[in-house]
Amino acid sequence: MTHAEEVIERAHSIVAALRAKREREAERRKEVFGRIDISKPLPMPSRGIQLSLKLQ
Repeated sequence: MTHAEEVIERAHSIVAALRAKREREAERRKEVFGRIDISKPLPMPSRGIQLSLKLQ
């Protein structure tokens, strides 16, 4: 195997490793943020509501 072929093979292995890492991170982000997206939105009142503010 020539030097050029070795360099190309190492480059391919690095690219494959980085792709695998990127896919793992994407899967992890999808799992973490997917749980956030699944949560129900807070109910919005149809009209404005005056809330009492108890300071003591």
